[in-house]
Amino acid sequence: MLQAGIVGLPNVGKSTLFNAVTRTRKAEAANYPFCTIDPNVGVVSVPDERIAVLSELSGSKKLIPTAIEFVDIAGLVEGASEGAGLGNKFLATIREVDAIVQVIRCFENDDIIHELGSVDPLRDIEIINSELILADISAMDKRLQSRSKKAKSGDKESKAEVTLIERLLPHLNEGKPALTLEMSDEEQTLVKDFFLLSSKKSIFACNVSEDELADALENPDGHDMVAKVRKYAAETQGAEAVVLSAQIEEELSELSPDEAKEFLTDMGIADSGASELIKGVYHLLGLRTYLTTGVQETRAWTITAGDKAPAAAGVIHTDFEKQFIRAEVIHYDDYVKHKTVAAARDAGVLRAEGKDYEVKDGDVINFLTGA
Repeated sequence: MLQAGIVGLPNVGKSTLFNAVTRTRKAEAANYPFCTIDPNVGVVSVPDERIAVLSELSGSKKLIPTAIEFVDIAGLVEGASEGAGLGNKFLATIREVDAIVQVIRCFENDDIIHELGSVDPLRDIEIINSELILADISAMDKRLQSRSKKAKSGDKESKAEVTLIERLLPHLNEGKPALTLEMSDEEQTLVKDFFLLSSKKSIFACNVSEDELADALENPDGHDMVAKVRKYAAETQGAEAVVLSAQIEEELSELSPDEAKEFLTDMGIADSGASELIKGVYHLLGLRTYLTTGVQETRAWTITAGDKAPAAAGVIHTDFEKQFIRAEVIHYDDYVKHKTVAAARDAGVLRAEGKDYEVKDGDVINFLTGA
């Protein structure tokens, strides 16, 4: 299962958000630096209203959403790349996750200590990104030294690595993450073996106060701190910024679904920030969902964007991929419109797709397999 690591400076709301997203109290949330030492891991269901709708149409006995993992990682401080604070632990853990959720404090509160004594979202982001880049520079310097000797002896793979590293190091030294370096398909494959921290995609979680949440959601560009983060995220990494209040999300996690919905309605908010964040991370990881439905269960299945029908079938069972014959596909919107498979077939929106079909998010599929 793919993982997203929740990172940020100490006391920005990481552990509070982790507890809310995972609906647990695994992570200690306290008003002092480094209250998280060992990373906490939680499995999170991906919100998908389509499951309930299909279940209603099919009379399903069980609903099964798809899921991803979130990891609450120790707070980072300036100098982490050289071992400051819990830097070594932080960097080792973030190297293992597949994407990064950067929690950025976007509220003032004298009762909650900020590690640096003041609230400055862009400064905080720059500290995190700089430490990731510095760690990558150190790793690439060492790799260049070890590969140069082999490259001189004629080793083709080492030559390719040296060529890429010699393009990558100046980019990193300019303070730019590896993620933003233009690379060929071959280089993209090669760089994966470098396990670079700054090559991981990020989503930014703007943590605002409870009082500011409704206004910040309605007009994010009108909230000075949120606007700065959104602009930075888009311009430097082409990334998304989600607005939420970790404190409210923690309160919501203790309510029943109906109570939570009523709470949000009273605040004039359509959906929880945690839901938006989870869905954002799911797509950031390059994941997509197809659905199966019937009397026994309606279920969401996770695939990678671009997966063909046999690979999607293999998510259910490896034998399904090997014995794949065809897929009967109805897109969710068509299924809801026509309400039954028979009606969808009569309307001509049920399609028979073969091995080359690229499964789309929201496809409702029945796989036909042979023995």
